[in-house]
Amino acid sequence: MEADTTARNGVLRAHRRNLVRLVAVTGHAIYLAEHDAPLDDRNWFLQEYEFGEPPLLLEHIRRGVEIAHADATSLLVFSGGQSRAAAGPRSEAEGYWRLANRFDWWGLNEVEQRSATEGYARDSFENLLFSICRFREWTGEYPQHVDLLSWEFKRERFDLIRGALRLLEDKFTFIGVNQPPDLAAATAGEARAVAAIALDPYGSGPEIQSKRNARNPFHLTAPYPLSCPEIQDLLSHTGPALFTGPLPWDS
Repeated sequence: MEADTTARNGVLRAHRRNLVRLVAVTGHAIYLAEHDAPLDDRNWFLQEYEFGEPPLLLEHIRRGVEIAHADATSLLVFSGGQSRAAAGPRSEAEGYWRLANRFDWWGLNEVEQRSATEGYARDSFENLLFSICRFREWTGEYPQHVDLLSWEFKRERFDLIRGALRLLEDKFTFIGVNQPPDLAAATAGEARAVAAIALDPYGSGPEIQSKRNARNPFHLTAPYPLSCPEIQDLLSHTGPALFTGPLPWDS
């Protein structure tokens, strides 16, 4: 047993030294894991408009695993916080990881050794930024390229967020995995969200802040200003003007 543990730790250290690409899967709901049917709505904490989405969310998870498997230099990060008080202190990220494990990583088991959770993000901006921070915690460096997986209808919002973080287009790939069942309603809500992000890209105003506060019912504080000191100023930047300080991914 001791030899097996030593060998596994050696593999993990080797992986971490060689990782340069972030594959981030954004969380959208909390998996409860209280029943036998993982794709049944009753096994998730869902808002009414999210009913029927679990099989589609599983596609996000599986696609992330597949993309990470295709590139041995990538770290797979599931991102999403403990966003619902009634669901208890379960994070979206942890649930996604547990589902990947439940489905045995779809036979791509080596990805488990290159996977992590990011359990503090409260919205899309934090999904991207905090996943980058998690990569820094895991590897000691910042990613050279970021792939981000989410709903296809969120493509425009993530382009705005990418711009606010000054990630160059050739260092960022958005992957819209699929669309929710009620695309018309999702698109209408997204238009309002995009307008709010365009005015307040760092989310410091009352509209976005109130949503973040509501999605942090357990009053958690993200550790990233300590673990990612190189971007402390970006993490505290309020905008709405574009952050102009130096960033590790500038070069």
